[in-house]
Amino acid sequence: MTKEKIKMKKKEPVKEPEFPLYWVETADSVSRRYEFGPVGHLSVKVLDDNRLVYRKVVESFLNKFFPSGYPYSVNEGYLRYTQFRALQHMSSAALSVLSTQSLLFAAGLRPTPAQATVVSWILKDGMQHAGKLICSNLGARMDSEPKRWRIFADVLYDLGSGLEVLSPLCPHLFLEMAGLGNFAKGMAVVAARATRLPIYSSFAKEGNLSDLFAKGEAISTLFNVVGLGAGIQLASTVCSSMQGKMVVGPLLSIIHVFSVVEEMRATPVNTLNPQRTALIVADFVKTGNISSPADLRYREDLMFPGRLIEDAGNVKVGRALHKVVKPSKLQEWKEIFPNEKFILNPGNKWTDMVLEDNASGEDALRGWLVAAYATNIKNSFQELWSVALQDAYEKMTNDFTPLVLELQAKGWHTDRFLDGTGCRFAL
Repeated sequence: MTKEKIKMKKKEPVKEPEFPLYWVETADSVSRRYEFGPVGHLSVKVLDDNRLVYRKVVESFLNKFFPSGYPYSVNEGYLRYTQFRALQHMSSAALSVLSTQSLLFAAGLRPTPAQATVVSWILKDGMQHAGKLICSNLGARMDSEPKRWRIFADVLYDLGSGLEVLSPLCPHLFLEMAGLGNFAKGMAVVAARATRLPIYSSFAKEGNLSDLFAKGEAISTLFNVVGLGAGIQLASTVCSSMQGKMVVGPLLSIIHVFSVVEEMRATPVNTLNPQRTALIVADFVKTGNISSPADLRYREDLMFPGRLIEDAGNVKVGRALHKVVKPSKLQEWKEIFPNEKFILNPGNKWTDMVLEDNASGEDALRGWLVAAYATNIKNSFQELWSVALQDAYEKMTNDFTPLVLELQAKGWHTDRFLDGTGCRFAL
């Protein structure tokens, strides 16, 4: 290449990109024009939409009431959870109309169904504050068992509504009935709100917790409105008499509680608590398999989560250290488990485990695995507990790292252990 050509090439100006830059994409019978502006802003315009009407409606509904990227942006079970959540809110709103109408009758008023609907927004905050204050002290227990407390909240809510529905039968006790009903509802409100975050967190697959929360509230609002409409219709017809309320009220309550139970069964909570830890350890010891949150969700005992699981060593967590180990034995147990943040004390019916203040989920898993292995060794070889615990500790040390890595790969949070009661120790 000659020097003149090189000079000419160097003098050629660099061409700036011409704006606007645009292209057209067609997908799922929809043509869209994408255009970049001068500052890099991307705009989208629909050119042609040949989708059927029902598909447009369905996609519009999904965009407004389901998280972005659904179903890939949420964990398994979200659709079933949402279906029963809608049914729960619809039945609850209808029941609230009937209960408010009954309260006004008991107070000597004769409201129309529309008036009952309006007044319900005023009365619901009247006498709930004491219940809210009492229930707010139970937050740690709700972290440990959010499903159980969510069901408990709705049962309390229905009990409060039931008292309000029955209030016309004893108008001379109006203040007592209304006060107890709103007290129960106050506790229910705190428990329901406190358990909402861990439940939504279990579905947040891509850090999209705010989107999940917002779309969940949209679903709740929509079906609360539908439920209020249904309640107005019922109050105008079959529930205009006390006999009608006595029939329809329990039916709505049954639908409400059943929906909540199904919601909670579909929720794959991924934090470690005593029951879920015991189920994980039992599966690992018995079969060598490691269960995911979705695997365990239908096996959780929502009513009695503290039951002992034999394959997991019959471990019980939460008793105070002075009730579990005598001071003379404490140093002996610490020598068996050096540098560990748990103490195990086997008994006739169960094995007590006490955790240090700063123990994590991994520490609880280590202790639980030792207890399960020790129980199997003692039952199989009739060893003394001290010998069985030492053998179990060595076996746990070999198996623990692969177990934790697999648990984390399956979505479990092993950095904390939510025991709820808070009975731990510090040396």
